[in-house]
Amino acid sequence: MHRAHEFFVNRRAGGLRHRWIAIYRRSGILTHESGSIDNGHRKQAMNNFSNFVHHHFDKPADELGDTEKRVLAKAHERKIISTDVNAAFSAEASFGERIADSIARVGGSWSFILGFLAFLVVWTIINTIVLASGAFDPYPFVFLNLILSMLAAIQAPIIMMSQNRQAERDRFAAAKDYEVNLKAELEVLSLHQKIDMRVLTELTALREDVARLSAALAAKT
Repeated sequence: MHRAHEFFVNRRAGGLRHRWIAIYRRSGILTHESGSIDNGHRKQAMNNFSNFVHHHFDKPADELGDTEKRVLAKAHERKIISTDVNAAFSAEASFGERIADSIARVGGSWSFILGFLAFLVVWTIINTIVLASGAFDPYPFVFLNLILSMLAAIQAPIIMMSQNRQAERDRFAAAKDYEVNLKAELEVLSLHQKIDMRVLTELTALREDVARLSAALAAKT
């Protein structure tokens, strides 16, 4: 009975152990031929974690971009990488860009539309009713048309500048989302590695216990 249980445990532990050793060797984490995990090889496995991560990028380490390198550094230092996108993007804006955003924000509001409509009504009433005989801009309001044309010529590129800023902000937010998602994947890979190392260590200890029990039973018989 003891020998049957010993054979079953030994076979199960050995099969799982060889499978995990094969996985680690393919990933470059385990290079020792015997598959044993001592302190030296455990440190080596942790040091080779970057190679394990680079393997999952599907490109060599020297081809990693600045974003990947920064995320790897943050993951190694155990620091968060998520930031307030609005605050970070606004901090990099110049004075002219902030002015353009403010003008576009005011120009696209109902308060500006209603205020400008009131200005047009007042201008028209003054030059047709109040100053019927001595209007400074009589009908067809040539001076008003000139003002509107100049305003449109100035406002259009400012709005386009703000739209370009919005597109740049979207790219900035997408880059930040990529960094956060990449770091999350790296943390999951790191967690899997820790669990796998724990399982492999326990399987090694189990084999040693089985071998020790087998030796003790053989000595008694």
